[in-house]
Amino acid sequence: MSTSTIEIRRARPQDALALAEAHDEAWRAAYRGLIPGIELERLINRRGPAWWETAVRRGSRISLIMFGDSVAGYANYGRNRAKSLPYAGEVYELYLKPEFQGLGFGRRLFSHARRDLTSNGLASTVVWALSDNDYATGFYRALGGRAVARSSETFGTQVLDKVAFAWAG
Repeated sequence: MSTSTIEIRRARPQDALALAEAHDEAWRAAYRGLIPGIELERLINRRGPAWWETAVRRGSRISLIMFGDSVAGYANYGRNRAKSLPYAGEVYELYLKPEFQGLGFGRRLFSHARRDLTSNGLASTVVWALSDNDYATGFYRALGGRAVARSSETFGTQVLDKVAFAWAG
């Protein structure tokens, strides 16, 4: 009988290819039908291995959730970028490959990101999700996130609504 371990660790430069692959799979699953096809392809293609390697080398907070030797997903987080919102930290991205969704991996990865932010003095947290992404909005609500703001983002000629979920420190 073989046993696979689940661990969360900081991304390393040599993880760049696996990160790019996880990003590609997760974004296609999350945004197909929401973000116009050509725009989605453009967004995915600009995040190849070189982009991820550079992000890791520059010190971006990127954590991976590993299932055995495979990257199951990642979270990218740091200081809140929306200065109009009174939250110290922000989870910029949290994505899992489709086969790892619904298994508790996202909850573990989100909890890890929040603990890391808190240990760095960024206890309150905000995260943005497209309003029509029912999976993401349901996930953040289930984690206790409270909708605190709305905005929009333009993808090509399409304007999509997004919502901010927040957690107090």
